[in-house]
Amino acid sequence: MKVMDKKICFGLIVATRGFFNPVLAGTARKELLELLDELSIDYVIGSADATPHGAVENLEHAKIYAGLFRQNADRIDGVLVILPNFGDELGVVQTLDMAKLNVPVMVQACNDDLDKVGVFSRRDAFCGKISVCNNLYQYNIPFTDTALHTCDIKSQVFRDDLDRFARICRTVKGLTSARIGAIGARPAPFQTVRYSEKLLQSSGVTVVPVDLSEIFAAANAFDDNAALVQEKLAEIRTYGTIPAKFPDEQVLRQAKFSVAVEEWMTANECVASAIQCWSSMQENYGCASCLTMSMMGERFMPSACEVDVAGAVSMYALLLASGSPPGFLDWNNNYGEAIDKCVNTHCSNFPKTFFGVTPEIADLDILGETLGRENCFGAVKGKVAPGPMTYFRLSTDDQRGVIKSYLGQGEFTDDSFDMDGGIAVCKISDLRSLLAHICQNGFEHHVAMTRGHVADVLDEAVGKYLGWELYHHQN
Repeated sequence: MKVMDKKICFGLIVATRGFFNPVLAGTARKELLELLDELSIDYVIGSADATPHGAVENLEHAKIYAGLFRQNADRIDGVLVILPNFGDELGVVQTLDMAKLNVPVMVQACNDDLDKVGVFSRRDAFCGKISVCNNLYQYNIPFTDTALHTCDIKSQVFRDDLDRFARICRTVKGLTSARIGAIGARPAPFQTVRYSEKLLQSSGVTVVPVDLSEIFAAANAFDDNAALVQEKLAEIRTYGTIPAKFPDEQVLRQAKFSVAVEEWMTANECVASAIQCWSSMQENYGCASCLTMSMMGERFMPSACEVDVAGAVSMYALLLASGSPPGFLDWNNNYGEAIDKCVNTHCSNFPKTFFGVTPEIADLDILGETLGRENCFGAVKGKVAPGPMTYFRLSTDDQRGVIKSYLGQGEFTDDSFDMDGGIAVCKISDLRSLLAHICQNGFEHHVAMTRGHVADVLDEAVGKYLGWELYHHQN
């Protein structure tokens, strides 16, 4: 099952401490389960009678929960620790240490009410949370904090915390089990997109290569009237606007290529891809790959240009964090004298919803001049609609033996720019220092972007849990 389709599942620890009223734990447990059911979040928790008040307090309880979590390790994407009162820090940390799930952890603590601080009603979770987090630090267990130090389980702020934590868990789980298709060899002039398979594998990212000739052979073997080809042809004609000057034969060629790529992706269980989009595509098959890549991206299978595998992983990370199809762009042009604006473009392979408007499907612009426009049908063109955006890029630094990355937020503007292809005018605060960081630290000219602001999710996922070097450009 694809990670994007999987229902998020949390392992739950409701902690308690004998000095405090344990009934608070039972009430919090009930409220938590009702909330998770409402939000359609799956969970693993011991039965209400497995431990007193269904909570975790001592080593015996920790052993029960650790065993339960290990039995469900394949299901659990993250662990949620709830402190209805001070909580027993040893019960919490011993559970996590023995379970060894190696998944994200979030720690929540409940509010005290001003009129309920007597001996039988006080919580002191405000203090207990510090003790729990201290022990997690000692055990080298990374964890995510809630937006507020304490909050009510029924509050909107906690609902938002759960949404953010679910995205973090999905991103970590997805990246550490990702299979990326490398379709073809990188264009010879583009040394910039070289990468280390071994460094990616060290984080759980598997690269699956295939020669582009195999895809061509599969595409050419399809009969024009094959059901899959005709279905794809119909899908293409409703995906965007195709000018009348392009003959049916060119659209059919694109449809066959799309079916061949998608069948290979499915057979090899790949979640994203990077394709040799020039010049073998045009010279040996007779179309562009952009439309195929765009349509896969719209179906949550992002695809990067020029066999930029690290770029494809960057796109997949943004997809996991945002739930929205990402685009793959060049840092391409200045925008006049505006120091905090630039133009990001590609030919392009942008998914339709990344544009926000119905795109035009035509031929490549610059490559078409040299490779023949009759061989370059399939570029998806249009201007990206205005709105908030998040950008992200990872790179494998072979010389230092690390995966490094940068991250930030900005916005797509509605400024005009008279250039062919996929166009995004971007506004980013202190853009000059970001570009300096990119240049000085050897990053590629490609970047992945998605609609919405999800930098906080990626910061936690890749910086804290995956341990990649991260520069978070702050606005």
